[in-house]
Amino acid sequence: MKALPITTLALALAAAFPAAAQSNSDILKELQELKAKVSALESKLKAQEEKKPEWGMTPEQSKELSRVTVKAEALEDSRDAAGMKLLKISGYADPTFIWNKNQRRAGFQFLNNVASDGYSYDNSYFGAVAIDFQKETDSGTKWRLTLVPNRGTDSVIGNGGVVQEASVSVPLGDLQTRFIAGHIPDWSGYEYLQPTLNKLITHNLLFDYTLPTTYTGAGLELTRGKWWMRGLVANMNASKNEAGQRAPVVAYRVDYSRGEFQGFGFAGVHGNAANFADPNGAKSRVDLFEVDAYFIRGDWTVQGQFSYGKQKGAAIVPDPVTGDLRDAQWTGLSALAAYKFTPRFEGIVRADYIRNSKNGGGLLGYTGYWDPANGSLGDGRSGLGVDATLDCVTDPTIAACNTGVNRSALSVGLSYLYDLNTTFKVEYRLDRANAPVFLNVRDGSYRKSNSLLGASVVVQF
Repeated sequence: MKALPITTLALALAAAFPAAAQSNSDILKELQELKAKVSALESKLKAQEEKKPEWGMTPEQSKELSRVTVKAEALEDSRDAAGMKLLKISGYADPTFIWNKNQRRAGFQFLNNVASDGYSYDNSYFGAVAIDFQKETDSGTKWRLTLVPNRGTDSVIGNGGVVQEASVSVPLGDLQTRFIAGHIPDWSGYEYLQPTLNKLITHNLLFDYTLPTTYTGAGLELTRGKWWMRGLVANMNASKNEAGQRAPVVAYRVDYSRGEFQGFGFAGVHGNAANFADPNGAKSRVDLFEVDAYFIRGDWTVQGQFSYGKQKGAAIVPDPVTGDLRDAQWTGLSALAAYKFTPRFEGIVRADYIRNSKNGGGLLGYTGYWDPANGSLGDGRSGLGVDATLDCVTDPTIAACNTGVNRSALSVGLSYLYDLNTTFKVEYRLDRANAPVFLNVRDGSYRKSNSLLGASVVVQF
């Protein structure tokens, strides 16, 4: 830009002292032409400077970008120093209203203590508030802590704590082979524990009465293509073994994603677990196995599960002659179908059945209710045990006093996704047994069925 005025001045001086004679008009004309060319060049340079490429920016914008970059780097350094890198925090709350016909109970359930009230199909994991912390390090190690006051797995197994899950996952050589350890909720079946992942309010019969609650132990997690495998050596439903208890269980889960829309899995547990029918509180051998599958495509969701289980010396009714403890054994089926009428509005139907007639019945953790002299022939709230109208004191050897009931349940419900964080649910459930085992608290009588109505709002972040 500075060179143009100097050039103009030099030309003007040269024109003022010509080597050959020129008229004043010729000189003036040449100067005007030269001036016009210089003005055109100056205009062109100025236009080029003002015209900014799409990928460029003005000096002010460049300075602002530098300031933003420095601030972002400072925030990243501060985040890393505070341990916030790759930390995810989420949570949910689901205030729930439950009406139970035979229990003559209606009202809201939220944060009530499951350890003191007991676990049943009308008092499982709904009505909770939870906060979940998940952290991953640069090396790929994962850490998880989920806290659920009064309603978590630690409360259900009797510890009264707030922990739902406290686990670590350490990669061994690669991210697809991991060492896992800690307090880990059971992974069996097609239904999830959290209300954010469960389509209905209540859980199916197999979830509530035939599956473990949690494991405390260590094992391996493997991912190989479409296969996902996990295994543990652990205490089942116990954070610590008591004196004289040494044998743990082996628990495993295998999942296979056949394609984009379908897959199957199976899980099992084998080892020693608490036996509530034993008056000394000893553990006994338990063997559990279940297989489940899913199909999810478009508006349809279809899921199913088959379960088999047995526990040594855990039947509700002991031998009527010798008084020896007898084995409990059961099989069960559960199926769920859901259809979305709109992207937000879904209808759900679920049907469950458990065959539990052997030795007076007895399911996992539901065994120690036999006291016919005091009128206790089973669990009148859950609908388990022997026909409660029988006189099993006079003659305990009759067949009916040694036969447990078979249980079924049918649930229909609706779910409405109000927004990305809020879901409203409503459910009607009918539970039945092939003998009167449901206690009606109004008059102390027993019935073959019971009705439940529930409504909840699930809010998550």
